[in-house]
Amino acid sequence: AQYVDFEGMPTYTNSFNPNQSFYSVEALTSPDGRVLGKMAHSERSGNHIAKNVPGNKDQALFKAGVRYFQ
Repeated sequence: AQYVDFEGMPTYTNSFNPNQSFYSVEALTSPDGRVLGKMAHSERSGNHIAKNVPGNKDQALFKAGVRYFQ
C-alpha cells in the first residue's frame, strides 16, 4: 500500500505521507500474504488523529489477522 494524494498518485507531501516514507510506502506484505508490515496507525482515523486518545480503537485489521492464524 502507498500514501496517495487526492488524485491517487503516490506522494511525499506531508499532509498525505506523514512519515515521509520512501516511495510513499505505507504497508508491505510477504509474497505469500502472511506477513504484514505497516507504518501508519490503523486505529487513528478521524478528527484529532495526532493525539493519544484513550478508548476503543478500530482494530479490525489486527483482529482479522489473529482469527486467520488461530
